[in-house]
Amino acid sequence: MLQHGPLLERLLAGEFICRITDEDAFRHLSAEQTQHEINHYLRPLNRRLVANDDNSVFFLGYHELSKDAREQLSSQFALTVQSLLPLLEWLQLVQETLGRDSALTAGDTIKLQEFVLRTEDNQSLRQRLNQLASDRFFNSQSEQLDNQVKQIFRRLKEHGYLLQPHNDRQYYIVTGKIDYLIDVIRFIRDEEHLPVDDTPTQEALI
Repeated sequence: MLQHGPLLERLLAGEFICRITDEDAFRHLSAEQTQHEINHYLRPLNRRLVANDDNSVFFLGYHELSKDAREQLSSQFALTVQSLLPLLEWLQLVQETLGRDSALTAGDTIKLQEFVLRTEDNQSLRQRLNQLASDRFFNSQSEQLDNQVKQIFRRLKEHGYLLQPHNDRQYYIVTGKIDYLIDVIRFIRDEEHLPVDDTPTQEALI
């Protein structure tokens, strides 16, 4: 199991691994033998390797829903719900601003300056972005559009939804964690009946 050690540490730390964030690790986790070995090691910890519906991202789940596991999941779910609405609004905003026909998915590229320029030219989008930037999740203190967008993208990068291949170049690649997020949104909409509005835009998104 030593050959999987660094990968296990990343998974146990809560990392989401996809083809965008680490292609070699993703390919490694896609192999059935590796999955078997990792799950065998994780079972005493009551954890297991899981993937989203499209198999585009790997992360850890619980093997059995014990009392402790349920408490952990409840806590994680509460945090997810708190960030869900601002993330959903951001997904919609990107889709509308860049004129996309479908929701973002792993591998899509977003050019920050293009996003800024298109938002500048639309008062409605600018107002929505201003409101979004001040949300507790993004926590921008600036009134300047450029700074607000940079703060939003910085936070999305910190939370693993975006990858910035080059620190000196302002473009970002969407990671597989976005696919996981959209699966969570669909689950909440269909199963939990939590406040995810059924507006036409959101229906098209999810």
